[in-house]
Amino acid sequence: MARKRRIALAALPHLVLARGNNRQPVFADHDDFAAYLERLKEITQRRALELHAYVLMPDHVHLLLTPPTDVALSGALQDVGRAYVRWFNRRHERSGTLWEGRFRSAVIDGESHLLAAMRYIETNPVRARLVAEPSAWPWSSYGHHAGLRVDPLITDHAQYWSVGNTPFERQDAYRRFADERAPAAEVDALRAAVRAGVPLAGPQTSAAFEARGLTLPVARPRGRPRKAAGSAN
Repeated sequence: MARKRRIALAALPHLVLARGNNRQPVFADHDDFAAYLERLKEITQRRALELHAYVLMPDHVHLLLTPPTDVALSGALQDVGRAYVRWFNRRHERSGTLWEGRFRSAVIDGESHLLAAMRYIETNPVRARLVAEPSAWPWSSYGHHAGLRVDPLITDHAQYWSVGNTPFERQDAYRRFADERAPAAEVDALRAAVRAGVPLAGPQTSAAFEARGLTLPVARPRGRPRKAAGSAN
């Protein structure tokens, strides 16, 4: 059976999930986390991808990236994954696969879903109960957006800049936004989009699909269809 074609569009953000094979850990210690970030920085900069947010979890990675072309995302992430596997296998004296097949991704509308995707990514360690607050997890871009440090991997998205007129205003606004508990529906929508590879649409996304003569995919509910009102049980 043919694999489902991954949707990738130039100049739009993409929420990416790369998970360890059989949910095995992909980072053993500080050096592994740092090595992945080094390779991510080198390859995204060389291929001109903009990285807006990230989190490295023990057994998976979430990224928010904007590619310059429709094909740049796949090539860059394949390069990052392979380069890191070579490092990991050599360092830990192992061989074979590390990642779970292909990475998953979903186009995210930059006007209506960008900040929600950033919060989803950077508060992942809190939802996983690894830390009590996002600032306590060093392997994410939260510190950059909250004004705790400057992260050379990050290219700020215009939507992040729109939340304040000065760096202090933006950082304060984002801290307050991240401190709010994300609605369950928001988390579920982002999680479902990246797993199914279906865009979280909005004006930018719709316009991009129309410009390419494409039909915007519609997410289908999981499970059995609901019966119409009045139908027999």
